[in-house]
Amino acid sequence: MSYSGIEKDLVSEIQLEPIQAKVYLLITCLGKMSSESIAKKLKISIKDAEKASKDLMSLGAFIDISATEFEAMHPRFTAVNMYRKMCERQNIEFKRNKIVDNIGVILEKPYDDARTK
Repeated sequence: MSYSGIEKDLVSEIQLEPIQAKVYLLITCLGKMSSESIAKKLKISIKDAEKASKDLMSLGAFIDISATEFEAMHPRFTAVNMYRKMCERQNIEFKRNKIVDNIGVILEKPYDDARTK
């Protein structure tokens, strides 16, 4: 399944940077991983993988398992949480966003599947 549409929605609706959207989708759909694993799978530097993951932690999408290992929280919660934080940063009224809600709905099954292997 292609997640390019979701990736575009994460960038346009939640205003993630493209690398943050890629890292978010990777960990949400495959499960916890280290900066090194993220870097290998996305063909980016370990430094970029770690920075994007830590940025996603501050946006409320990830938790850290160790200093270099990250895990996504449930997508129905995190999509809305990241959107709420974006609204706060931009001083925009937070209200329901169907596109953001859909991100969480679509990612729920791959999230659950990756954690119940």
